[in-house]
Amino acid sequence: MQGVTGLKSVRLWLLSVFALAMVGCASVEPPELRHLPERVELNGVPFFRGNANQSGPQVLASMLGQQRIRITPGLLVKPLKLPGAEASLQDNMEQLAAQYGLMVYPLDTSLAALLTQVAAGYPVMLRFSDGTVWSEPRYAMLVGYNRTKRTVLLRAGMERRRLMDFNKFESAWKDAGGWAVLILSPEQLPANVDKARWLKAANDLSRSGQEQAGARAIKALQNPGK
Repeated sequence: MQGVTGLKSVRLWLLSVFALAMVGCASVEPPELRHLPERVELNGVPFFRGNANQSGPQVLASMLGQQRIRITPGLLVKPLKLPGAEASLQDNMEQLAAQYGLMVYPLDTSLAALLTQVAAGYPVMLRFSDGTVWSEPRYAMLVGYNRTKRTVLLRAGMERRRLMDFNKFESAWKDAGGWAVLILSPEQLPANVDKARWLKAANDLSRSGQEQAGARAIKALQNPGK
């Protein structure tokens, strides 16, 4: 009996060590996040509540409002060809932002890429799979994070401050395609700007009929800080 009891004790000890090791591995912070501030929250980003149309008009109106364009979600429904164009909503939102003379700058599919822009003061427009009531992917804004608590802060649906842990958010975001963009004025350069990506966005802006805005974006890249 003592041998059996001892064996059980060893097994329990091994399981405890393994569990602690797994927790330790899960909490290791990626090196690319260590240079960022511990906590950021962009309190001034506008917010329009609503779940209709995958929250697309609400989020785009918020991003346009961030660029000091006075707009409401209701005024974007028709230009976004809603209802009926939900399948192409992502492309339609990008095209509509360009019509307002704004740059649509895509981000890499990594959490670090998104948090870097938030740390620089830029809200990120993205799509994620919400595993609650709404089964289809929805649009939201990433406006903050906390490295210590390993959480991100979203403006999503009816929630002005929706917290999600890093792993759950990254999974929900990538399950919906990993799409994330910045909506910027031509003079605003993203953090760690990818020159080729910025020039492509400037070219897309020019082809949308906003030649002067596209030219300003190219000038901003050539003369950063001016």
